[in-house]
Amino acid sequence: MKTKLDIAKNWLPRYTGTQIDEFGDYLLLTNFHNYVTKFAEEFNCEIKGIGRPMQTATNNNGLTIVNFGIGSPNAATIMDLLVARQPKGVLFLGKCGGIKHSTEIGHFILPIAAIRGEGTSLDYLPAEVPALPSFKLHKFISDKIIEHKQEYRTGVIYTTNRRVWEWDDDFKNYLRKLSVIGIDMETATIFITGHVNTIARGALLLVSDMPMIPEGIKTEESDKRVNEAFVNLHLQIGIEAMTEIGIKGEQIKHFQY
Repeated sequence: MKTKLDIAKNWLPRYTGTQIDEFGDYLLLTNFHNYVTKFAEEFNCEIKGIGRPMQTATNNNGLTIVNFGIGSPNAATIMDLLVARQPKGVLFLGKCGGIKHSTEIGHFILPIAAIRGEGTSLDYLPAEVPALPSFKLHKFISDKIIEHKQEYRTGVIYTTNRRVWEWDDDFKNYLRKLSVIGIDMETATIFITGHVNTIARGALLLVSDMPMIPEGIKTEESDKRVNEAFVNLHLQIGIEAMTEIGIKGEQIKHFQY
């Protein structure tokens, strides 16, 4: 295996238990197994990759959902391995912590950019390169959110590899200075690796906690409430948007800033 493509063709099935030609043209990426389970139940399709690092399910419309795990290294891994399939579009359905007071639990965020605080993306492009989504993909998503009569926010997401920071006042003051709307662990990585691999990409984030205040930090109980109240809609918007893109067959990929 001498090339990146050689490696990706071998590793994508190994990581996911899914053959390359079984992946659809459009993909939903997530960190959560319950998203894959709900998708499989809705479309009565098989979940593949049980017991492997990543799980997938693909419906009859050619839409695939992938649970790639948590964190920027895993996000980079799946985006690199997808060069074996070269999908026409990828949408990340993730959760994030809300930073600004105008953002509440249950709000949707369409990031206009992400700050590369995770470090992983520095292995791909210099720090000066902005982490941006594919605009046309986000236009489809925003239209679908409005159809569902939901509000959404736009802004910059801070992506970090640091997990337990909610106690650190210095770090929280740093986030305030950056004027970011939310914080997560994958968005910037997906945007940069999507650019490097020429994969059209976007992110629809669900605000799941308000970590800047002690009572807003995520707990098992609060996460359960968020899942019950908002996850079905989050997933449905992603399914409808990416299916509509596939039906229309519009070109959404761009290759340079």
